[in-house]
Amino acid sequence: MTETGERCVGFEGQLRHLLGLGVLLAGLAGASRLPGFFDGELLGFSTRAWVVVAVANAVAHQTYVCLCWRLELHGRHLTRIFGRAAFGIYAAGFVVLFLARPSLVTGLAIANAGSLPIDPGPARAISAVLLVPVLYLGYSVRRYFGFRRAMGIDHFDPSYRDAPLVREGIFRFTSNAMYSFAFLLLWVPACYFRSTAALCVALFSHLYIWVHYFCTERPDMKRIYGGEPAT
Repeated sequence: MTETGERCVGFEGQLRHLLGLGVLLAGLAGASRLPGFFDGELLGFSTRAWVVVAVANAVAHQTYVCLCWRLELHGRHLTRIFGRAAFGIYAAGFVVLFLARPSLVTGLAIANAGSLPIDPGPARAISAVLLVPVLYLGYSVRRYFGFRRAMGIDHFDPSYRDAPLVREGIFRFTSNAMYSFAFLLLWVPACYFRSTAALCVALFSHLYIWVHYFCTERPDMKRIYGGEPAT
């Protein structure tokens, strides 16, 4: 394939990505009219500011992953620049942006605490229930899948493309466990602190990761492994 062709393929699914993001941002803007959505502050920053930063980080994280994956998959550009350190450099950025997502939603939930009209007891019980599959997912990834695979090392190292499909731990129930369950972590502080804004941002983020799956990861998996990816 020519260099121009590789560049065109590198944008595969990204118009749909932008459209999906636009729809979700419009939905979040509509949700911001809910009572109490912008109430409160934390560390001198308003709830509005926490919302903006949390959403911006989610977009930055998924844009970063898409950009790095496509640069590497279509031309091995990161490896050309950084050599064997390419995946490690990418992974460092991934971890920072990924860990910032629950941290920022937690800050938002604290800033906006009590805005959701639900009693504390049931709210904390819900948050505890939601935490169970998140913890089981973490165990399953560490035990059976590996964090390097979870971050997309198969875009960088072809040897990982021969690894068998994992059907153990939480992956017995769905091969898309990380998309289905990992982002429940964002719902935990939203429910615990009874925050309307945090709950809406958690929903936005959880839906947005599925935009990433259908517009970026699924097309990439078809090119890496061939055929239709497992669901």
